[in-house]
Parts: sequence; C-alpha cells; structure tokens
Amino acid sequence: MLTVNCFSLFLWVLLDEGLLTPLESLTPKSSGRTGNDKIIELSGDGAPMLQRVRRGWIWNQFFVLEEYMGSEPQYVGKLHSDLDNGDGSVTYTLLGQGAGSIFTIDELTGDIHAIRSLDREEKSFYVLRAQAVDTETRRPVEPESEFIIKVQDINDNEPRFLDGPYVAKVPEMSPAGSFVIQITATDADDPTYGNSARVVYSILQGQPYFSVDPKTGIIRTALANMDREVKEDYQVVIQAKDMGGQMGGLAGTTTINITLSDVNDNPPRFAKNIFHLKVPESTPVASLIGRIKANDADIRRNADIDYSIVPGDGLNVFDITPDKATQEGVISLKKPLDYENKKSYVFKVDAVDPHPDNRFQSLGPFKDTATIKITILDVDEPPIFSRSSYVMDVYEDTNVGSVIGAVTAQDSDVSSSPVRYSIDKSSDQERYFTIDEIDGTIATNNILDREDIFQYNISVLATKVSNPELVSKVPVTIQVLDVNEYAPEFSVPYETMMCENAKTGQVIMTISAEDKDLPPTAPHFHFRLSPEDDINPNFTIQDNGNNTAGILSKRNNYSRRQLEPYFLPVVISDSGYPALSSTNTLTIRVCGCDGDGTISSCNVEAIFLPVGLSTEALIAILLCIIILLVIVVLFVALRRQRKKEICMTSKEDIRDNVISYDDEGGGEEDTQAFDISTLRKPDLIEDVQLRRDVKPETHHPQCQTIIVQNNTNIRDFINQRLRENDADPAAPPYDSLVTYAYEGNCSLAESLSSLESVNADADHDYDYLSSWGPRFKILADLYGAEKTNSR
Repeated sequence: MLTVNCFSLFLWVLLDEGLLTPLESLTPKSSGRTGNDKIIELSGDGAPMLQRVRRGWIWNQFFVLEEYMGSEPQYVGKLHSDLDNGDGSVTYTLLGQGAGSIFTIDELTGDIHAIRSLDREEKSFYVLRAQAVDTETRRPVEPESEFIIKVQDINDNEPRFLDGPYVAKVPEMSPAGSFVIQITATDADDPTYGNSARVVYSILQGQPYFSVDPKTGIIRTALANMDREVKEDYQVVIQAKDMGGQMGGLAGTTTINITLSDVNDNPPRFAKNIFHLKVPESTPVASLIGRIKANDADIRRNADIDYSIVPGDGLNVFDITPDKATQEGVISLKKPLDYENKKSYVFKVDAVDPHPDNRFQSLGPFKDTATIKITILDVDEPPIFSRSSYVMDVYEDTNVGSVIGAVTAQDSDVSSSPVRYSIDKSSDQERYFTIDEIDGTIATNNILDREDIFQYNISVLATKVSNPELVSKVPVTIQVLDVNEYAPEFSVPYETMMCENAKTGQVIMTISAEDKDLPPTAPHFHFRLSPEDDINPNFTIQDNGNNTAGILSKRNNYSRRQLEPYFLPVVISDSGYPALSSTNTLTIRVCGCDGDGTISSCNVEAIFLPVGLSTEALIAILLCIIILLVIVVLFVALRRQRKKEICMTSKEDIRDNVISYDDEGGGEEDTQAFDISTLRKPDLIEDVQLRRDVKPETHHPQCQTIIVQNNTNIRDFINQRLRENDADPAAPPYDSLVTYAYEGNCSLAESLSSLESVNADADHDYDYLSSWGPRFKILADLYGAEKTNSR
C-alpha cells in the first residue's frame, strides 16, 4: 500500500510540473480536470447541436516504465467519459503508435495496459489517439483526442568506451602532470532524468605512474622522470561509472597502452677501456682491420655515435668510421704497414654523441674514450723498389746497348734475400730494351726513332731469390729525346695581299714557323731575307723574337697594275744543334683598298681600274662583247647559206633533175652524184670526175668521153653515156637514171621544160619578171644578168 501511495505521489508531481501533459483535452471543464469548452452532442432528429458542456475526459496516467518484467501487463492509465454511466453504453477505442501491439484498452472500462516490455533507448515516447463511441450506434459520443505515453528511463545501460583500447606515447623524463591522452565514455541512458547518464572516471591499474581526471577523463603522468631505459611500456586500466559513481551505478572499463618515447638522455660508453688488434704487415691499404663499439642506451637517432682518432701515434696510419647499422666504429688502414719500421701502434679513440640534448648536460659529458693497441705481424714480403716509378731519357738514334738508367729494389725482411730483375714481356713486346738481372741497369736493344715512338712505358719486375713467388712491379717511362734533324718552315703556305697605298715601314703581314722537332731542340726560330735578296727594294723582314716575324714595306706607292706578284725569299733557322735552316717563299700581291684599308680589288682588275669601272660594270661589258660576237658569227653563217642557195638556183640549174639510186641517197637536191651540165653542154665536158659521196676502192684510167654536137638527139646522147658508164670500172656500183619529160600538149603555158628552149633562150625577154614583185627579184636578176652577158 505504501508503494502504491508513493507511486501516485510521483505521478502527481510529474503532472503538476507539466512533465506529462495531454496534447488535447476534450472533456468538459470541471474541478481537477482540464478540457475543451466545446462538446458536440447529437439531437433527437440527428442534427448536431453546439452547446457549451463540461469536459468529459478523465486522465489518470500518461507514462510507462521501461524494461517492465512483471507477469501481468503493466497498467498505463484509464480513459473515462462523463457520458459513460457504467452501463456499457459507451465503448472506448485506441489508435496510433503501438495500439494493439504494445498498448491495449478495455473497451468498457477504458483501462490502458502495456502488454510488452519497452526500451527507452529504442523509443522514448508513443503518440496515440482515444475515442469514446456509442456501443449501439458506433457513433462518437466524444471527439477523438490525442495523447502521449512516455517511457520512463531506468539505469539499464553501463558507460562504454567506443574508441578503446587506446594507445598513447609520452616522452621519458617528463615532469609529473604531463598530458598523455583523453578518453571518453558514453552512457545510452537519459541524461535529463536522474543520474543514470552521469559518468565518473577512475584508474584501476597504472598507479602510481599515471592518474585520471574523474570528470574529463584526461590521463596524466603521476611520477616525474620516468626512464624508458628502466621501463618502456605501461598498461593502464580506466573505469567509467554512472550514477555519479555511487553504489549501484553501472560501470565500464578500457585499457590504455602507454609507451615512453626515447629522448637523448644517455651518453655513449665503451664496454672496456682497451682494445687489442693484430694486423699483418701485408694488409692492403683501405682494408678493414677491426671493429670497436660504444654502447648508447638510447635508440634510433639518439643512439648515433661518431668515432674519431685522437691526434697521436695512429692518426695518419689508421682511420675509423661509424657503422650506422650496428653503431660500431670500423677501423681501416690508410697507409701500408711495415713490420721492420714499426711493430705496434697505440692510440685513443673518442665516441661522441652527435645530437646531445641540452636538458641533460648536467648528467655529464656525452662522450667516452678508449685505447686501441695494434700489433703488426711480420710477413714475408716482395722486394720494395726505391721509387714508386721511374722516368728515364734517351736520345734517338742512340747505339744499341747504350745504358739508359737503372732501377733498385731490396728485400726489407730480416732475411734480406737477393733480388733479380726482369722486364715484363707484355709491356715491351718488340724488345726495345734489356735489363741486367743483377744490378737493374736498363739498356737499348734497338735503334729508337722519336718520330716513330716518342715515349715507351715498360714494367720492371723484382723477384726474391728465396721466394720467387714474391714479385714487385714498378712502371718505367722512357722518353726518346729529339735530335735536331728537321729544318723549320712556314707553318702554312703564306700568300698575302697588300694595299697599293702602303707606307714605308708598314707591317704587311706577320708570319710564323714550325719545326717537326720537339723541344728543347727547337725552342726558338730566327727569320731573315735570303742573302741574294738582302737588298730587296720593296720589302724587308723584322724578327719579333717570339718565333714570329713581320714583313715591312720599304717604299710608298705600290702599283696594282703590276700583274705579277712579288716573291720574297725568307730564311728560317732554329737554335738546335746543329742549327738547321730553310728558305721559304712568301707571295705578295698588290691590291686596291678602301679608305679604311679594306681590300676591294687585286691584280686581275688592275687594267680596268683607271677608267673607274666597278666589277659589275666590267661583267656587263664582257657580256655585251660576247653577245656581239655571237651575232656576227650567226650573220656570217646566214650569208654563206644564202650565197649557196643563189648558186644552186642559177639559170643553168632550172631544169628538172631526177636522180634515182637503188640505195638511200641525199634526195632531189643531191647533184653531186651526177653532173647535169653534161646534158646541157656536151662540148664542155671535162674528164670524168669520181663521185664525192662514195670512195672507189681502186682507181683505173679514165675513159675519153666523146663530145657530141649540139644538134645530137638527146636520146642518142643518153644511150651513148649509158654505154660509157657501163664500161667504166670506176663508175658507182648502181644504176643512175636521168629522165627528161615534156609537160604535154594543150597547156596554156606550153612546155616549161628548158629542153625546148635551148635555141630560143637568147631571143626570150625576161624583163616581165621584174614586175612580179620582190619575191621574183632574184629570178629576174639571174635571167636579166644572163641576157646582158649574152649581149
């Protein structure tokens, strides 16, 4: 009974403070009740009537506890209308979220129950609608009203660390209270109701090294100067408890793995003060001979160590470098060792931290020193030459067998074995040199020529008699010195050009010389004019003393009309022994120059220069001359051709001339094979002429031709000539047929053949040809001239 009263009091407080209120009140207003002022009632005829009535709803309860585990449905509240007289005439209905599945209502009493356990974290409230209807007519007796049922929170969720477990780092040697990490726990309960969601943090594991702020969850160091080299990793367990940490609250835990990060707070330290090493004297230079190590408790970059040799006994013989992977000092050899000279070395090595932290300088110097003792072991060594290399000189053409120089090697071991010398055959395959195997003197074995090979590089071997496997090698350079055998000469063939207005003493050109001999036999050249040209009136030479000479003019006003160049003999001698000289000729041409001394034209144009013509004008004149010559040649050729045509068109040649050969000839103009004049004037026949187009193979006596009178019939004449040609062995090897025909009868012009006008030519008048125009001028001149001659 007490529980029920307390629970009723709690509900009254909620209602009184407005924590649980209906969204809409539909009951008439009465004491202790809230509602609307309008109620819809139905009249007898069914027409709605509006009138002011008092509120008809009674609200008992509007919340439900979450996580209810009772065996009976949880009572939520009761709906009641003033129109309900308790006789069952009014029925209640429930609609909305969870109606029927979560919440049920008694239709007659209006009691609401929750038939299922609810979780506020799943859904915190439900909105429902209630209505009172007439049981018989199923018509609403009250308007529909909406209300909320809230789920009351209980502490059923413990705080949780959503990001755990955590990993954090903090530098070692940090002061107390240094920040490490902040963690946060989340409680799903309602933070606005009670203390269910108020979380308090506490440390369960990790003391006394770390602490946690109970409200913010910030973890800090609790001890100062925690050393990583003592302990590096820590595991801290933090608890988060709700209900403000009071008894009965729910709690959650998480783990934080904290690592102390390294700082450079430890100096390097050698494990021992003295290190002993043994090294054979035959160890090659740059070889590793040992390792030493200083320990640094720090890690990574803070553990770096620099090693150095303290100035003293072994500074120039040994070297030490750090190995970053192992933090060791690697000792190597800088110079060769010699047991006979020094049997041991003692020196000190410093190990220094290259990255010191000033915060920890008070802990002491960040370096350490150790002593290194190195003992040299005796080894049977090859002979040692007195020099690392030898250079020798020999003159070319030196006699075979001449000594050039000597090499020296000795055994430095205690046994002091004799040494034998030899030349490496691969370095002197032609055997230009020999060496005495006992005293090491080198001599020539062939005639040397500097111009062929000016330097020889050979290798000399020294072998111990007691142990022939121990061999030393030394390079020997033999330079062949030059003998002065070449005379100097011009470095290039010189051909210079000078201005015609050159002044006396003007330097025209600077010349130089070269010599095939090499220094020091040809260090200096001397220049002079040849003895026979020593009094040259035009030029002189000036020796500059630096292997060059200048050509100077001796007069003024040189003429470029001089077509021939000047040739100046120059004698060049060297300073070798014996001194050699040669005469070289320098060619000098006189040219015309501009005002600034620039050469414009030389001897080729000298004859045209007085006229004042330029090069372009000269070229134009030459082209005009060539064109005129071509025109003259063409004119002469045309005149000759026209004269030949006039001769061929004379009166004696106007007859028809048909010449037929059984081979291909020169055409109808070929009159060389047969003389037509014999047909016109047989009395003028001369000796038979041989054809000019066919060369007879043999020559026979010519037959006498019978002269036929003018009145001889032409047919008889042709037959007679035919017989003569048939009998003539020098005649052409083919037939020659000449046919003469008449124009025919009934021609208005009558016959045009000249055969009928042989006797009437003298009486015929050809003056009418002059009136025919210029085209017949030549024909009129020919016949007019013949008429004049006949007269």
